[in-house]
Parts: sequence; C-alpha cells; structure tokens
Amino acid sequence: MLSCNQFNRRRDFPADYSSAFSENPDQVVTRGGSCIVDPFGNFLAGPNFESEAILIAEIDRAQIVRGKYDLDVVGHYARPDIFQLQVDERPKQPVTIQSAESTRKEEPQAQSARRLAAGSPE
Repeated sequence: MLSCNQFNRRRDFPADYSSAFSENPDQVVTRGGSCIVDPFGNFLAGPNFESEAILIAEIDRAQIVRGKYDLDVVGHYARPDIFQLQVDERPKQPVTIQSAESTRKEEPQAQSARRLAAGSPE
C-alpha cells in the first residue's frame, strides 16, 4: 500500500497568504507521513515526517497472494446475500442546500397516504 501525504513549509505558499502558522518560511505546515506498507502491515519505507522525500522500497509480489489468504474479500469472506456494491454514475450537484422548511416532518396523514399509495400496510 502506498500512502502519499503532503509535506509543506510556510514558504511553499504565496507571501500574501494569511496563515495561522508562523510567518517563518521554514515552519512546517503539513507534516507529511508518506509510507509504503506491505500486505501484512509492515513498513517498507517511511513514514517520513521530516521533509520532502521520494520513498523507494523493494516489494515481494508473492506477499500479495499470501495476504489474500488472510482476507479474501471475493472468496469465502464474500457475502453477496447481505452486502452489495452499487455505483450510481448519474451526475450530481457537489453541494446542495436545504432550508429548515425542507426538513420539516411529514404530517401523519401524508405518511399514511404515501404508504397506501406504495401498497404497504400502515
């Protein structure tokens, strides 16, 4: 697994950028923490919290197969009878706003009418 996290110092931002951090250009703003981890949770490289870095690790591709014996999500651990993944590819608005009026509780009569229309008992 690769975990790529930003490492930034104050100097990486525009001079006119207002910051709650020190104006010292060497002040660390985002600590990073990038790492490379094998399928069993062992760190192969990192985590690095000190500076910008390029992490390199030698991986044993056979560990991928061995790791699947611990958690085989498409094998005997799979539960299609109770779990299902659905992907909705319809475009959506990134932000929606609801007013207090739109979250008002439905009147009991309207609930009953809706259930009857759907064919479900009360």
